[in-house]
Amino acid sequence: MFKKIIVLVVAIATLSSCVSKKLYQELDRKYEKLQESNSSLIQEKDNLLASKKELVANLEKLQNQYDELSIKREILDNEFVSLQHKYKNLDESYNLLSTQSSKKLADESKKNQELLVQLEEKEQNLVAESTRLEKLQKELNQRSQQITELQTLIDAKEAQMQQLKQAISNALHNFEGKGLTVVHKNGKIYVSMENKLLFNSGSWAVGTEGKKAVEQLAGVLSENKDIQVLIEGHTDNDPYKGETLLDNWDLSVKRATAIVRILKGKGVNPTQITAAGRGEFVPVDTNKTSKGKAKNRRIEIILAPNFDEISKLLNE
Repeated sequence: MFKKIIVLVVAIATLSSCVSKKLYQELDRKYEKLQESNSSLIQEKDNLLASKKELVANLEKLQNQYDELSIKREILDNEFVSLQHKYKNLDESYNLLSTQSSKKLADESKKNQELLVQLEEKEQNLVAESTRLEKLQKELNQRSQQITELQTLIDAKEAQMQQLKQAISNALHNFEGKGLTVVHKNGKIYVSMENKLLFNSGSWAVGTEGKKAVEQLAGVLSENKDIQVLIEGHTDNDPYKGETLLDNWDLSVKRATAIVRILKGKGVNPTQITAAGRGEFVPVDTNKTSKGKAKNRRIEIILAPNFDEISKLLNE
């Protein structure tokens, strides 16, 4: 129903040769919401990497504590053995001195009692340290397993994105050198299409060759249901000269939604797709040359993995 309303508004705006302030504000609010969503995805990734770093640091800390307790335990073992020897020697001495004076015998008996008390204390300390060491070892194993699972999920997502990048490159290889690039960076895939492949100047109608490229991309995306797809429209800084739209920002949004409709029409789940217009505000080259302007007039299709599984693991 919402899409029908949008189409009706755009049709009325086209017939009247102007865009209403209400439509502009609605598009602007959508852009702000999409921008917040994009920032949230980036922040989520940063939080995941920070959590991993913190877990690794905790693991190293626990390992150091474990090593220190192991050394303490070894020292206690040695002291325990030493006290056992002393006790044995004193016990033997006691037997030898049993025939001597009662005073000397009493002194030796007192020493024996003291050694027995020390020996008992050392045994208690050894049991306590052993219990603590076992508890620490258990916690260390749990943290290590959590880090392993987290790394496995991250590696799986990265491998998935690498496979997706290869599949996209294979599907779009016929358009290499025609203003299309595919780049894998920061855990995401960036498919950039210059306007010379997609649109005529000032238009948001996708040309035949550009539509073919988008449809081939849709064939890959429709088979990857858990990939989030952000479509960003970009322009150069030349002012929009038509009468249908307000400015370059409107134009960039219209171009982004034009790509969205092609993807949806070729089987990409609409819940995966987000459309955004960036106008002339995020250039990739200078706007002082015609070559730079051509690079700035583009559609950026940003593909990001679903981090729900990783977030669930971190919240456990």
